[in-house]
Amino acid sequence: MVEKEAQKEKEAETAVPVNPDWDGPRHQAQMQTETARTGKKLIKGKSIPFMVNPMAITRPYSNDRIKGLTNTNWTMFVHEIRTHSGKHAHQGGLSLFVLKGKGYTVVDGRRFDWADGDLICLPVKQGGVEHQHFNIDNRPSRWLALIYHPYHIMIGRQYDMRETNPFWKEPVKKENK
Repeated sequence: MVEKEAQKEKEAETAVPVNPDWDGPRHQAQMQTETARTGKKLIKGKSIPFMVNPMAITRPYSNDRIKGLTNTNWTMFVHEIRTHSGKHAHQGGLSLFVLKGKGYTVVDGRRFDWADGDLICLPVKQGGVEHQHFNIDNRPSRWLALIYHPYHIMIGRQYDMRETNPFWKEPVKKENK
């Protein structure tokens, strides 16, 4: 009897609680596979309006907040530059493909000229890389931003707005009555 009591006490001391979410990673992988199989495979650019934000005038094609896409690992948006973008800093590690126009980007105080077909590669830099984009064409310039989420998350999502674009106006807040 004493041995049985001792055995029960020993078993109680070594018992490890069951993880209620042990199957979570497998379930998440299955959901991602299903979304890749059934998700949206074509995004019509003309159905997405350009919108103004403190940094730019943009048309968002994909990001981690848009649901139902086949591939959610990328943020892609078209940036339209009429005069200049806002000045901002982040860790870099993204590419900007110039679709049309001519201009330049100032990266940490250094000017880089660009035109149709060029690729702007922002370096990864601790504390962020400060940059701003300028249009020198007589029509709006556009480029496509390509940001790979797993990498972007790994290096940090620090974002520091230093100067807004000239078309930005703070939204009017509606008062609750």
